[in-house]
Amino acid sequence: MNHPAYVFDAYGTLFDVHAAVRRHASEIGPDGQLLSEIWRAKQLEYSWIRTLMGSYRDFWQLTEEALDYALKKVPSADPALRARLLDAYWHLDCYPEVPAVLKALKTHGARLAILSNGSPQMLEAAVRSAALDNVIDEVFSVDAIARFKTDPAVYDIVTLAWRLYPDAISFQSSNRWDIAGAAKFGFRTVWINRTGQPDEYFDHAPGLILPSLDGLLVGQ
Repeated sequence: MNHPAYVFDAYGTLFDVHAAVRRHASEIGPDGQLLSEIWRAKQLEYSWIRTLMGSYRDFWQLTEEALDYALKKVPSADPALRARLLDAYWHLDCYPEVPAVLKALKTHGARLAILSNGSPQMLEAAVRSAALDNVIDEVFSVDAIARFKTDPAVYDIVTLAWRLYPDAISFQSSNRWDIAGAAKFGFRTVWINRTGQPDEYFDHAPGLILPSLDGLLVGQ
């Protein structure tokens, strides 16, 4: 692949959304994975429902509300961990290959951006914590339009800001629903299927499926 611009989803694609719970796994106990999965599922559900209702709250508020729900659903997890789990979410680990891949793309002259549901403050903290601020050219948050993915207006944030046609942009996400939205919008899409999930949304197929971002460097 060789494109002038590469745009990345943040959570689940560059940053491991389960790292916050994993950091406190010993304190949470055996239901830690369940807690993390519910937290993530509700975080996304809230974003979709609020976009459909036209009742926007920024992604940090939804993250807090989703954790509160998850803690109630998993009573074995101590609610006293709430503050520490939320703090850990500001400093999520990036996946191991991310720094090297982004630097290599940058070296080859590509323009790099993040397009995320995350609030500007969340994204700034995550990028800085992962030391990616020297390779990412721009961070786009849905906060600018008060709507979440997969609203087409979200993907248009990048094309308008960079004055590019959609097919000039390679868009990478680990979320299949995000890839479907981006493909319908006209981006060239790469589904980063890290956990071997089955395909879906067959009418909006990804241009490429990779197990990690490493595959972006083939042919560079």
